Order: sequence, then structure tokens, then C-alpha cells
Amino acid sequence: MFPADAIARAKHYLAMAPGGLGAYSDSRGIPGIRKEVADFIHKRDGYPSDPELIYLTDGASKGVMQILNTIIRNEMDGILVPVPQYPLYSATISLYGGSLVPYYLEEEANWSLDFVNIRQTVAEARSKGISVRAMVMINPGNPTGQCLSEANIKELLQFCYHENLVLLADEVYQQNIYQDERPFISARKVMFDMGPPISSELQVVSFHTVSKGYWGECGQRGGYFEMTNLPPKTVDEIYKVASIALSPNVPGQIFMGVMVNPPKPGDISYLKFAAESKSIHESLRRRARMMTDGFNSCRNVVCNFTEGAMYSFPQIRLPPRAIEAARRAGKSADVFYCLKLLEATGISTVPGSGFGQKEGVFHLRTTILPAEEDFPAIMSSFKKFNDSFMEQYEGYSRL
Repeated sequence: MFPADAIARAKHYLAMAPGGLGAYSDSRGIPGIRKEVADFIHKRDGYPSDPELIYLTDGASKGVMQILNTIIRNEMDGILVPVPQYPLYSATISLYGGSLVPYYLEEEANWSLDFVNIRQTVAEARSKGISVRAMVMINPGNPTGQCLSEANIKELLQFCYHENLVLLADEVYQQNIYQDERPFISARKVMFDMGPPISSELQVVSFHTVSKGYWGECGQRGGYFEMTNLPPKTVDEIYKVASIALSPNVPGQIFMGVMVNPPKPGDISYLKFAAESKSIHESLRRRARMMTDGFNSCRNVVCNFTEGAMYSFPQIRLPPRAIEAARRAGKSADVFYCLKLLEATGISTVPGSGFGQKEGVFHLRTTILPAEEDFPAIMSSFKKFNDSFMEQYEGYSRL
């Protein structure tokens, strides 16, 4: 029923977990799988990785929470987080009693980083007595779908170095790239390419997961974080915190091993694996284009191309009368629009206010994951609703 290489791989992982899938592992994760992650990172970046500085986690989210818990001491510790942002960060910072320090991405520049704005944000936070300790980078972006350029990442690394900030590099969508102009490049690789003193002194923690890419095994809860240039005493404290939870789930660890060490040329399963993964990726690439083009064909909707990740984040330019109607209904304008869309079409989206956005600007987030064959009908339904909505509220024209 199963090819010989799949059976051999199963035996390989069972040998790493002699207590079986139901037993505890090392609190940092199974050593052999951490070694496979280190080999994956080395191959990806061209620089060696130390398995002792890699911790396996129940999804990337648990890793993010663990590191933020280590960094945040009290309400005067600030974490720079991009806006729009994945709400994990704002919620976790609030949970641990820290201070969110938001920096706005530049939508007009395809959601890139504006370091004039970021420096002003840091200065303002420090003027209030907040100690800004770390900066979050999400690349590719969630919910914005952008891929940062190497130049932008270099500037970010230089900024973190000069401001003495730990960089938290959320790179969970690194396999989800839908254009060729800006391929994914890890912050870690750019840092080592830059050389000393940044490569030897800047503290970076990077995160990855089995939940994204062409795997999409989000229910398995497999993830890791890798620490670079963290002081040994800090690593020891992180180990202690990890030990409180005893062990990450073992099946999720094995999924991580399979992800970072997939079938290779010459393996029995390789051709099938290569064909299926290529098919999934190419379909996602087509869906990203169809969704972006569909949104941009709609009245008063402007959407940057979904370069990566799994989402589109179009701006909806709502008429003043729609904003007033939302106010009378006791709802924010983007929530009002998304609820009307849901009621009229059954299309479920997330209002941009759930991720943060500039005052007076409205968005929604939607995924590119519906079946490819359903996209024409979905975008047609959205366009029909949007045109009717805009007409109802006096045909606010495209700016």
C-alpha cells in the first residue's frame, strides 16, 4: 500500500521516538528532527545552523508566544509590530502585559517598510518611557501578502542593530511566493551576507511552521524557532520556560521533519511529491492573480498584487453615506461592508480593522484558498455585490 521509502521514513522517525508517538520528547523537541531542521536552514541560507539553538513547538504561534514571554518584563516593555498585522502579536503582547508599538506599512509602496515613520514611532514610544526591546517582521506579509525586498530587509537589520532590538522574523509563508521579482530571502541569510558586526551581534529569532506552504497541515501544530546570536544565559532561560510545557506534541514534530526533509531525487516517492507540490503552488499562483485582478476590476476597490502568503487585502473606498450608515448601525464602516457582503453573497471576509489600518482607510482580508474552479463565480459574485453597494450609497467614484 505504501512505497518503500515512505515505510523507511516512518521507521526512521519511530526510531527517533523510542517511547512512541504518545511519549514525551526532549522539551526542545526530538534531537534528530532538530538536526533535520538545521540542515534545511543550512541548505536554504548557505550558512550552518546549530540544532541546539532550534526549538520545536506546537505551531509557530506557540514559539512566538514563548519568545514574547521571555522578552516582556512589564507594561513599559514595547514590541514594534507592523500594521496591518496578524493579531497573534497584539493579543500576546496584551496577555503578557507589554506595550504594542505599531509601525505602519506603506500601502502605496506595496506594503513596504518606511523607516522614517518607524524611527518616529520609536522616538515617540521612548518619550513616553517605553523601552522598545524587539521588532516583528512578517515576510511574506499577513494579511498584506507582500514580499520584502532584500534592500528593505537590509535596512531593517541595520535599524535593529543600531537601535539594539531583537528581530522576530515571522517567515511562516516562505514557500508561498507567487512572483519572480522578489523571491523569499530569509532575514538570517541577509544578516550573514552583511558580515560583522551585524552578523555576529544582532539577535534574531526566526519562526516557521507546517501550517503553510503547499503542506497546509495547520491542525498538526508543528513549528520551530531558531535563535541566532542570543546570549547563552538567555538561551538557558528559554530552555527553562520550554520545560514547563514538558514537550511539544510528537506527531507535529514528525510533520516538521517530513516538511524540511522531503523526498529527494531518486526516491521512489519523489516524482509524485514533486508533481503534487508543483501543481499546488502553480494553482495558488493563478488564484493570487485571479483574485487581485478581480478586486481591481471592481468599483472603488484597489488591491496590491498578492506576491506571497495566502491572502488578499484590498482597500475598499467607502462612500461617505456608507460610513454614516455604518455609524448609525453602531458598526465600524469595514465591519458594516463585510456583513453586507456576507448577507448578500455568503462570502466570509475579515474586516481590516481586525488587523489594524490607518484612520479613515478601510480594507478586508480574504484568502486565496477556495478551489481554483470556483474563483470566477466568487469574484463575479463579489463584483455584483460591490457595484450594487456603491450604487446604493451614491456611486462614490474611483479616486
